Amino acid sequence: AKANYWPQINLAADWNKGDSFLTALGGIKETEVSTTSVVVRQNIYDFGRTAGATAAARGATAAAAEVVTLSRQDVAFRVKAAWYLALAAEKQVEASRKTVVAREGLSRQAEEFFRHGIRSKVEVARTEASLYAGKSLLIRAENNRNLARLELANAMGMTSLEDRPLAEPEINPAPAPQDLASLREEALHNRSELKRLASLKNSASGSLRSARSGYLPTLSGTATYGEAAQSMLPEGEVWALGVNLTLPIFSGFATKEQVHEANAAIRGVEAQQRNLQLQIAKEVESAWLGITEAHARFGASSKEMIAAQESQRLAMERYREGLGTMIEAVDAQAQALNAETAQIQSGYDQRIAEARLDRALGKQ
Repeated sequence: AKANYWPQINLAADWNKGDSFLTALGGIKETEVSTTSVVVRQNIYDFGRTAGATAAARGATAAAAEVVTLSRQDVAFRVKAAWYLALAAEKQVEASRKTVVAREGLSRQAEEFFRHGIRSKVEVARTEASLYAGKSLLIRAENNRNLARLELANAMGMTSLEDRPLAEPEINPAPAPQDLASLREEALHNRSELKRLASLKNSASGSLRSARSGYLPTLSGTATYGEAAQSMLPEGEVWALGVNLTLPIFSGFATKEQVHEANAAIRGVEAQQRNLQLQIAKEVESAWLGITEAHARFGASSKEMIAAQESQRLAMERYREGLGTMIEAVDAQAQALNAETAQIQSGYDQRIAEARLDRALGKQ
């Protein structure tokens, strides 16, 4: 777009031969002419055509750069979310394994009771059923873990993580951010989507200036220097200097419609900006609510897990002493597994919500 600020230099060569009507002679005569010249053309002033085109191109470049930034932020968020989900899946496998171990102990205890005639065969069958149900849950948890690791590898641009262990962050959820208004303001200031639209608006404004200049003249200068001969070169030097002024009179309404198009592009970008501002405010508040909810849920689920594990311990002790029932013990194990699962999920849910808030704020 800036090229029109610089002189345009061309090398021209011409040769022609034929019968031509020569006014001075008043008749037709065979002619042969050859020329070789260097032609220099310089735009002197075009009333904003080049400036507008340059501004439009500069805005398009800035918008493209913001698209790259958006891609980086999206990749970073996808990797963070996949990482936390993979870690949660790993913890779920560990919790399922502990449940299987506990149910194996319960099954052995039931068989021991049956051999001594204390409990019936039905209780042995039920404990075996609960054991295989736990193993089924473990298989499902392992499959979910493998799928989560595959998703993380894909997010990282890899085919597989192989046997690489995942680094474990500290799961100590911080208090939820309180000032929602300042978070919205930060997002509106940082988001690359809005910066991209601002660049596109600048580009459309440049196009508008360039289109409006179509009503105005163009002033340029030319210079040529070379050789010319009646037959083949060389014979003599020729040169010329000139100034050209071009004033558009009628362009088939093209200039008018180009101005309308540029104005419509500006209005379209402004509409996108208003819509995006509402969307960004929604994303920020949604992430903020997610952090608040996950933080509260983490505290409750932590206490629930402690109580459920204690209930499981007591139920197993009662069953070993012959005081409790198999159903009581299995229920306590299921409750402990559910509580631990909820505690694991709530901790990583807050991390994912924090990553989502970072993305909503447009953080690098």
